[in-house]
Amino acid sequence: MTADHIPSGDELIVVVDLTGLTGLPGKAEEALPVLELYGPLDTHRLEAALDRVDRATLRPTRAPLWLHRLEEHGPGRHTLRLTAAGEPDTPVDFPAGLLAGLLTHTPSHEPAGRRLVPSPLQRELIADTDAHPGTGRHSEQLAFTWSGPLDVDRFTAAWQSVFDHESVLRTAFEDGPQPYLVQRDRLTPDVVRLSYATTDWPAAVEKDHHRGIDPRTDGPLRITVLTGAPPEGPAAPAADAGPAAPAHILLTFHHTLLDGWSVRTLLREFYRAYLADGVLPGGERRPDLGDYLRWLTDQDTAPAQEFWAGADLAPGTDLPGTHLPAATSTGRGPRPGARRKGDGSGRTRTRLTTGQAERLYEWAAGLGSPESSVLHAVWALLLYRARGSEGPTRIRFHATVSGRGIPLSGVEQLPAPLRNPLPVTVDVDPRATLPALLDALRDQAVERSAYEWVTAGQARAWAGLRGIPATGSLLVFENQRYEDDALTRLLAEQGVHIGSAETLGARTAYPLTLIAQHTDDGALTLTASYDPARLAGVEQLLAHTAHLLRRIPAEADRNTTVGHLLELLAGLPEEPPPAPGRTVAGAYAEDAAAPPLVVLRPATSPGAGTVCLVQTPAARRSTHTRLVRAYRGPEAVALLRPAEVSRLRDAVLRVLAEGPVVLGGFSGAGVIAYEVARAVAAFGARAPLVVLTGAETPAADFVRTLEDMVRRVR
Repeated sequence: MTADHIPSGDELIVVVDLTGLTGLPGKAEEALPVLELYGPLDTHRLEAALDRVDRATLRPTRAPLWLHRLEEHGPGRHTLRLTAAGEPDTPVDFPAGLLAGLLTHTPSHEPAGRRLVPSPLQRELIADTDAHPGTGRHSEQLAFTWSGPLDVDRFTAAWQSVFDHESVLRTAFEDGPQPYLVQRDRLTPDVVRLSYATTDWPAAVEKDHHRGIDPRTDGPLRITVLTGAPPEGPAAPAADAGPAAPAHILLTFHHTLLDGWSVRTLLREFYRAYLADGVLPGGERRPDLGDYLRWLTDQDTAPAQEFWAGADLAPGTDLPGTHLPAATSTGRGPRPGARRKGDGSGRTRTRLTTGQAERLYEWAAGLGSPESSVLHAVWALLLYRARGSEGPTRIRFHATVSGRGIPLSGVEQLPAPLRNPLPVTVDVDPRATLPALLDALRDQAVERSAYEWVTAGQARAWAGLRGIPATGSLLVFENQRYEDDALTRLLAEQGVHIGSAETLGARTAYPLTLIAQHTDDGALTLTASYDPARLAGVEQLLAHTAHLLRRIPAEADRNTTVGHLLELLAGLPEEPPPAPGRTVAGAYAEDAAAPPLVVLRPATSPGAGTVCLVQTPAARRSTHTRLVRAYRGPEAVALLRPAEVSRLRDAVLRVLAEGPVVLGGFSGAGVIAYEVARAVAAFGARAPLVVLTGAETPAADFVRTLEDMVRRVR
């Protein structure tokens, strides 16, 4: 340990040293990062943090992947060394950034509120969210238009009333080693007001998606309102040119606390509040999330374990790289400064018209199947074709269940994260009939309906695949729709006309997620969200999906074989046709005017190096200002703003070419700082040290440690 200064207060400073990683210069005999701990160390908190990291790590068995050893070097000086517990050549990726963040987390001094233990699904989602920071993982956007008068004050008051009545909207994950839920007594909704004078609708959607939503700090729902008139040509229309342009409303939510069904239910509650001058009558909703969690803990898992233990959930057979057309896998990242096509996430959309959707519904009903089974059958055919199979083949993907087919009174109107992805396995035989395939999918859905509360992670564990992550594709069929809604009629009487609330896509743990939903006019939209770094040709895949859904009602009967439908696919062009519907622009659009690295203080001498502070939403601007004022070294001090890891890596590589670099940050920055350091190392450069501390650490203590670390790597 080389730091000369030990913090004087109660806060811990953690230095993550990556120079021992395989392939890097330095201590080549060590295979895992080393954590240096400066300041008072609570060993109970260390054990809890290590346990949290262990539970968040996916692996085939529960056997430990690593062992740890704590060395004491004197008061306030410790070294945490990690060694691989498996075979010598087994690659181990230890989430050191997450561990550093847990150790430096400063508990909130605000009243904790009601504390809840999250469901197995919530634990799986928050672990995956924590493991992929800055990616928008498990967030979804729902958008609609508002035509007519909009009283913004009444609008805001109505949402406040909904928040007051719905405890789930005042719930967040506790920011600490254990993933508990905390329900606050009151929370002001995050209503973002934008104007066409400063932005447009696509830019607002992309910026919101890039921002993401943090279920630990933001709460589960954000409301964005874009008002004003879009510019037409060089000038905007005059105020008296006609009716006001429709306002665009965007609802952004996180799957750890809400699902699509929930948000549509909440939207109806908002309409009621708006019609009542912004105030909902009555008290809080029951049942609520807490009631559901209590119901869940009372369930006997033995029958579910027996059911899934006999399921064929063999890993690796439903990977999009194997099944999906033109799927590609990226290798090493681009050179510094280059942008790889497909960075971030991609989204695309198509639709069936009202007439086409009605014919599909009637055709499926004639065979005793829901529309969702037809979509599943078409998807299975596309995966079969992509594999190049010729005979009977077992196809696997995932599909969601609503989670609301459980014996809990009032669950149909319960806003909570109940939508649940479960594995689907089906045999596709070209000689079999399409109705036989639909029957198999329908029967499987009926069997799974008894276990809608079981998670995909639990199912894989009971099938002997514990720790192996879900792969492949996920299908979501949102079948919640309201026809001739009395609420929209009452709004129309006040001159307000509401457009269909449509999803703009969802980034999940799966490389590709397809969401199907009906609009108010009966059309069926298909929205695909995917990882363009792993998949190509998704527009073509979506076009072929819609093509079969349109053709089946016209050409298929009880005797139509699966092989005949595969022949229809064989005649389709390889290149995707022009999109018949709207295309949703890819998320994480990069603003050239907003570079990821901003210099707060230039270096006082050439080659002195740079201290890069990693910005987090919780870190106040004044905190960075105090650090800059307190810093006395010759190095430049810069701010790394939220961006994709590849962009942050490129920015660090550029300053690393001019001198040594140390990454610093406060609790919450550990995961992203560690990922950037690893990305720099993977590029062949020396990984910068990562220095992390809590929000309450005095600036002088943190600055001295940063200065010590820069001298160490010089």
